[in-house]
Amino acid sequence: MDEDDFSFLFEIAKGQLRRHLVVANGVDMHSLEAVVMAVKMGIVTVTITGDEKLIVASCQKLNFESDAYQIIHCKTEVEAAEKAVEMVRSGKANLIMKGLISTDLFMKAILNKEKGILPPGTLLTHVTLLKNPMYHKPLLISDVAIIPLPDLYQKKQITTYLIEAAHRLGIQQPRVAFIAATEKVTSKMPATIDAQALKEMWENGEFAPSFCDGPMALDVALDKGSAEIKNIHSEVAGNADCLLFPNIEAGNVFYKTNTKLSKVTIAAIVMGTTVPTVLSSRGDTTKTKLNSIALAAMLG
Repeated sequence: MDEDDFSFLFEIAKGQLRRHLVVANGVDMHSLEAVVMAVKMGIVTVTITGDEKLIVASCQKLNFESDAYQIIHCKTEVEAAEKAVEMVRSGKANLIMKGLISTDLFMKAILNKEKGILPPGTLLTHVTLLKNPMYHKPLLISDVAIIPLPDLYQKKQITTYLIEAAHRLGIQQPRVAFIAATEKVTSKMPATIDAQALKEMWENGEFAPSFCDGPMALDVALDKGSAEIKNIHSEVAGNADCLLFPNIEAGNVFYKTNTKLSKVTIAAIVMGTTVPTVLSSRGDTTKTKLNSIALAAMLG
């Protein structure tokens, strides 16, 4: 597996204590291939829940030794998800990953008020690390998959997650752009008002070491030339490490434009749960799943 694009991420993940990952209903070959690679690279140890016959069969097709990993037999997807969450709650696993199971069933187990792994009052959000060859460094972005229209309080929490992830990547003072369609604050665009409020929070010292600015259009956040043309002078402009999107439409369109029209490298996790959660999609490549495991291990 070529890890050159995210070599920095794997270096950090390998340098930490090896985490124990539990894969909920890990019966599919794509998930298993990524998991086995992560084990061989020394990033994680693994437990797999699900139908044992299907897991063994998938391992055989991949020429992997299934007895090298702990397998917990479960009759159904629901049981597999519940068992994986139970392992996290009991401290037997400190990372969790979605295997071949619907997102609804997986999230239902995670969000269960009595047996789940989302602490009361905590925000669940999706954080993506991407590396686009057209930009000079990796980007952390949120939220592109979970929160449709975050309010100001939720945006504050997401900003905290982005800064935390950036710090773990070794960025001492990450530059966070609060994205909107314009730099002008106007009541006609609520995103600009929230961005201004978030910037004021940063100016008042409410965020960890960072540079935060907004509202800021995407071109200004990522391109120094655009910032110069607009006569915008900022530590963030043209050099953002993190992008906070105003709503899921903006974030999701940015994410999919990158994945479909550019040779982008991706890693993605869910933050807010008691341990990092790899919410992999059936359409994700093995490389993306492996990258996401490394990101989760780094944050775990």
